[in-house]
Amino acid sequence: MIEGLSHITLIVKDIGRTSEIVTRVLGGRQIYDSGDKTFSISKERFFDINGVWIALMEGDPLSSKTYNHIAFKTNEQSLPEYINKIKALGLEMKEPRPRQPEEGQSLYFYDYDNHLFELHTGTLNQRLEFYNARH
Repeated sequence: MIEGLSHITLIVKDIGRTSEIVTRVLGGRQIYDSGDKTFSISKERFFDINGVWIALMEGDPLSSKTYNHIAFKTNEQSLPEYINKIKALGLEMKEPRPRQPEEGQSLYFYDYDNHLFELHTGTLNQRLEFYNARH
């Protein structure tokens, strides 16, 4: 039986550079760094983002950008602060898809290795209520 999410692993070209995104934008706390040791398939760092275990591993980045993404929950009042943090690191922001206010707001940005992140203000229940009201 699935008990919940264990962790998310991202393969990145430069662990140090991507660590800046995890700590400065997403507020992650670094909890492990393998240094030059390899216990898995490459050097790695672990982070805790409000109870979510994120692992960064060194390797070849994604060759292209897609809409596959990781979404973190936030509140509407925090979005301007996140925009400033994302811009401070020179990260590419993606225009959000058209949506209704009842769905919540989203802020999308790419890391240096073509991973897409979303900061979203809505919940699953809000989304389902909105969709069900439209049927």
